[in-house]
Amino acid sequence: MVPFPFRADGRLTIRVLLSLVLAPLTAGSPIFAAPDVELRPATNAAFDRYVALTDQRNTHELQAGDQLLWVDSLPATDRATAYADLKQGQVKMSKLATRDNGEIPVPGGMIHHWVGLAFIPGAHVDDVLTILEDYEHHSTYYAPDVERSKIESRDGDHFRVLLRFRRHKVVTVVLDTEHDVRYYRDSPRQAHSRSSTVRISQVENPGKSDEREKPAGNDDGFLWRMDTWWRLVERDGGVYVQSEVVSLTRDIPTGVAWLVRPFVTSIPEESLAFTMEATRKAVELRIQGQRK
Repeated sequence: MVPFPFRADGRLTIRVLLSLVLAPLTAGSPIFAAPDVELRPATNAAFDRYVALTDQRNTHELQAGDQLLWVDSLPATDRATAYADLKQGQVKMSKLATRDNGEIPVPGGMIHHWVGLAFIPGAHVDDVLTILEDYEHHSTYYAPDVERSKIESRDGDHFRVLLRFRRHKVVTVVLDTEHDVRYYRDSPRQAHSRSSTVRISQVENPGKSDEREKPAGNDDGFLWRMDTWWRLVERDGGVYVQSEVVSLTRDIPTGVAWLVRPFVTSIPEESLAFTMEATRKAVELRIQGQRK
């Protein structure tokens, strides 16, 4: 499962305020203002650079093996508190930023970068992998976020997956997405995966006779690109499940940035937190079923 950065978790007062403020500016179009905007080569290149550097850092951490979970880099007291919270069922989240001798500029776009961590007591790495790789049932595990899920092809631990996301935030947005995913078993107690979107298409009139996909990269800009890194570490009587997500959306129109930006930038965190909770629930149900 790969989390989508726009969820319908905002407060009603904020939703109403957004619709009132934005309605005269967008003439009934989605939050990011009509007409459709095109994913520019410079925006795409900036995201590629960001992801490449993030991938390098992930590879280095996996090879070093001493700080496999993001909380391991915290000061001792904070680290102990984080692990205690995880054991109590909390999901620990952190906003990240990859730099290249400073902030990486993204003309015409916004990069959202979050990492989430959960602990599943009594689980083994295989239990979690079984859920993550069971893409045919992601529409059940991650409902209502994932409306459809299908494995397009599989070659061992290499998957090509089709997922349809549905989100409602003032308007309903449906996206058909294709993902390239590879899993790696590092040891009996450790695994990781790497996922990249191959295609993201916004769907107009979903479920109707005139349903159609907008051209990829030429739409409302709710989600243009997404890359995900999962890590599974079995210890302390369970499995620590970590997911790091980098996503690309269009930028926010200048005229309403002061109002929209704080709200929109909180949504990727909420979506990832939902994914972590849903993953834990699915694994726990699997474990309970095995015990019966």
